[in-house]
Amino acid sequence: MFEHRHEGLLPAREFARRLLRHAGLASAVIFGSLLFGVCGYVWFEGLTWVDGFLNAAMILGGMGPVATIQTTGGKIFAGLYALYSGLVFLVAAGILLAPLFHRVMHRFHLGDEERARPRAGGGS
Repeated sequence: MFEHRHEGLLPAREFARRLLRHAGLASAVIFGSLLFGVCGYVWFEGLTWVDGFLNAAMILGGMGPVATIQTTGGKIFAGLYALYSGLVFLVAAGILLAPLFHRVMHRFHLGDEERARPRAGGGS
């Protein structure tokens, strides 16, 4: 997926495309999780789609639920969805930051390889 440590840095245009692909993937994970949460609130708690969206968005955003959860199934779902949402935050952050972290590390390795190469002419 990423270039090997012996290859050069990716050109800026291709790196921007990589960042956009990763942002799209992170967005898909977040929107899929939001849809999962909305459907869960509609199914387990009997909320309207708008109220389900509000609750799912608030939990996914780290704020907590808005509606009072009444059913046992709804409470279990809300607790599991809250734990899942914390993991989604970390996963999405990892997806977004992976290309940047890789580029920084790749640049450091390129600098190491240039220092390790013997100079032409043998002089010091």
